[in-house]
Amino acid sequence: MAYDICTSKRLNRVRYFLKGFSTGGQKSVFECFLTQGELREVIVGVSSIIDESTDRIHIFSLDGRSRSHTLGAAVPPKDPEFFYFG
Repeated sequence: MAYDICTSKRLNRVRYFLKGFSTGGQKSVFECFLTQGELREVIVGVSSIIDESTDRIHIFSLDGRSRSHTLGAAVPPKDPEFFYFG
């Protein structure tokens, strides 16, 4: 998920909300492994925070078999040994 939010108040709310679903990320991009139900929850939750006339949220579905490519100081994402949902 990537986002561009126009006001700092909404930005902080979106960032805090998405951190609850992410396994990692940098600045305005979060890596999330979601079920269909969790994806719906994220869409509803984020939709209630953003201003749809100025803010942008991009949700990208990636094929888990694809390799990621990094440049510079970027560190490739790691699949943890387990996920904790609490």
